[in-house]
Amino acid sequence: MAEEKKIDPEAWIDRYGDYLYRYAFLRLGDHGTAEDVVQETFLAGLKARSKYSGRSSEKTWLTGILRHKIGDHIRKRIREPIPADIPALEEQLFNEKGSWKIKLPRWPANPRSLLKRKEFRDILAFCLSLLPPRLAAVFSLREMEGMETKEICNNLNISPTNCMVILHRVRLRLRNCLDVRWL
Repeated sequence: MAEEKKIDPEAWIDRYGDYLYRYAFLRLGDHGTAEDVVQETFLAGLKARSKYSGRSSEKTWLTGILRHKIGDHIRKRIREPIPADIPALEEQLFNEKGSWKIKLPRWPANPRSLLKRKEFRDILAFCLSLLPPRLAAVFSLREMEGMETKEICNNLNISPTNCMVILHRVRLRLRNCLDVRWL
């Protein structure tokens, strides 16, 4: 007979608090918001503990709840308008024909290997925190949560073209911020 897994909410903060906070911060780019969604995760887990089946570890179960809380937060945040200064950045980087005004150098390192370095993750989180909430939300869903464009568009009620333009703008801003702060 399979042994039923016991859930221990009193140990969650010690066992999983740091991990969940880092997970949330990297996706949301704001310390206060990351703390809030982790607290909401613990509360939701506490309320739903009777539904915990034990088919996954507590950490995996809580991470799943956290992902939903992050998604809820992003959907709320996405309703904020895009600031007017974004076209100005594009005008600085592109000519009238849409070509780059400057030749971008190749990055000196593999992005996947950079993500393993804490210093780079901290700078990336900082750069994400500088983005307007709507742009950061789309980028987070696509690049960090791995959502497909169609799913993002359905969740955020935007067109595929708008989604691709937002992703393009975010990548420009992140590239600029990372060039200044990291490279």
